[in-house]
Amino acid sequence: MRAAFRLLVTQLLSACLVLLIVAVMVFSLVHLASGDPIAVLLGDQATAADIAQVRAQYGLDQPLVQQFFLWLGQVLHGNLGNSIFMQQPVVDVLWDRAQPTIMLSVLSVLIATLIGVPCGVLAAVWRGSRTDQVVSAVAMCAASVPSFWMGLILIRLFAVQLGWLPASGYGPPDASIPDRFIHLILPSVVLGVLNSALIIRFTRASMLDTLGEDYVRTARAKGLSEPDVILRHVMKNALIPIVTVIGLTMALMIGGTVVTETVFNLPGVGSLVVRAVLRRDYPVIQGTLLVVAFIYVVINFVIDFLYTVIDPRIRVTA
Repeated sequence: MRAAFRLLVTQLLSACLVLLIVAVMVFSLVHLASGDPIAVLLGDQATAADIAQVRAQYGLDQPLVQQFFLWLGQVLHGNLGNSIFMQQPVVDVLWDRAQPTIMLSVLSVLIATLIGVPCGVLAAVWRGSRTDQVVSAVAMCAASVPSFWMGLILIRLFAVQLGWLPASGYGPPDASIPDRFIHLILPSVVLGVLNSALIIRFTRASMLDTLGEDYVRTARAKGLSEPDVILRHVMKNALIPIVTVIGLTMALMIGGTVVTETVFNLPGVGSLVVRAVLRRDYPVIQGTLLVVAFIYVVINFVIDFLYTVIDPRIRVTA
């Protein structure tokens, strides 16, 4: 119990250190970039006095170090600041855009897992066969195809020609969850298929490493059926790398759906960040990147916990 508590405290301190480093880097890079958001906000007709007045209103006339500690103090109290252009708290802006991105990420990871794990297992079990070659070739092609190209192809086929699915958007403001789900099918398939390539490769490699172990040969020598050997012995001991890559894929989805959201015109976090960067909306950029970093930390923490569930020996070692 004491070792587990010590491990938990160590992980929490590491997470806080990572978030602090991310906060410093994000704040520095955003504020050192060229461009003045106040000048963009007020337009070409604004005078220097008007710009200076609004800059003072948002605290942008203070030294960068002072601005950072003021912003960090707000973050520690759960306040990510106010958007310069939207005139709303960043927390509210992110909350409004979170649902499309989270639903898209969950559906995409589910599709990627349902494709990647079975295909990786089949490729490993029949190593060197035609099945293995086909699966490896498909995975290589999926990893090479740009998401925007595949998105446009699926839009043309299923939305324009067949008319089965909507081409873009997220439905009207009062749309139901099933309607939202229908709008997310095409982008989820795009991200799921493309990201399944990495899961296939990790699953195949992990299964091949486990298939060569002595206990697998012993299980077969005892007369266990091949499905029992694969599912009860090989798959169980090959899960740790698979869980790792699935978790990292989930984190990548949440922070990296910009292109897909743009192609399908989804009002998610990705499109919000793009517009914030173009407008130099400092609070939105800083708040979004910090939240994404926090999600990465949480997912890594969950993965570490799943390790101890999959293999109790890890808990004893820790």
